[in-house]
Amino acid sequence: MIKKRKTNRYTEVSALSQHICMSAHKARRVIDQIRGCSYEETLMLLELMPYRACYPILKLVYSAAANASYNKSFNEDSLIISKAEVNEGTTLKKLKPRARGRNYLIKRPTCHITIVLKDLSVDEEYEKYKKYINI
Repeated sequence: MIKKRKTNRYTEVSALSQHICMSAHKARRVIDQIRGCSYEETLMLLELMPYRACYPILKLVYSAAANASYNKSFNEDSLIISKAEVNEGTTLKKLKPRARGRNYLIKRPTCHITIVLKDLSVDEEYEKYKKYINI
């Protein structure tokens, strides 16, 4: 049974990137470093890390911040990464010819990356007036 995580649609914005040609294990190594960081700190970390997974994750963080500023009018200074996860995608399989007419299977793993940004300033305002909204 799959449980859906209850998200606050007023304070959170997400971005999803699918079928990244990279192992999920290698992408998780980078995602674990940036989870819980602020937006500016995340950009600095991703630009300075030497891993190949940093570039697609950096593009995804930029996209999530653009979604936040354009769709919800959030300020980028108060954004933090509240949720960041990497799931395994489909595996591309190719055959490479080898000696004596045999073949060799090449597997190219893919992954799906999800980034959720949370605006702390809106979240504090929402919690403050939550009792008046639910009346």
